[in-house]
Amino acid sequence: MEKIDYRTLPESERLIQRKNAIRLIKMGKKKQDVAKLLGVRATTISSWVKKNKANGLSGLQSKKKGVKSEDLKLLTLEQEKLIQSLILDKMPDQLKLNFALWTRKAVQELILDQFGIVIAITTTGDYLRRWGFTPQKPKKRAYEQNSVAVQKWLDEDGYATFYRIKY
Repeated sequence: MEKIDYRTLPESERLIQRKNAIRLIKMGKKKQDVAKLLGVRATTISSWVKKNKANGLSGLQSKKKGVKSEDLKLLTLEQEKLIQSLILDKMPDQLKLNFALWTRKAVQELILDQFGIVIAITTTGDYLRRWGFTPQKPKKRAYEQNSVAVQKWLDEDGYATFYRIKY
């Protein structure tokens, strides 16, 4: 019989395995035998039995692993909303920051000025992405540029003048 890697099973199947283990233990089977049957260690079976005794079947449910994303946040929800509104309503120079446009560094300094919280530049970028702000590349030509007038100037004055210069 091929051994099954318990970690690769979906959570629903793992829960069934845990319930079966508890049922077999209640039927009088030894933990060692149940462990061999399910392909886990006997200490794992003991852990399941303890959890079942403490919390019933709900103790057999696996908990989400890792740290909750809310626990990792450096800013509260109110602080986030204030920073977002400042970014949308003001320019950095209006807030006495030495920046012309909003950059990650400018937002980082804004957070430091407003709340005294030091945030890494990459974390600042994470916040901006989460808030829906995306990096923008400036267009290579001015918004006010009139392409017809530019072409006329090149045809009549500028381009022709450029080639009329003699060395």
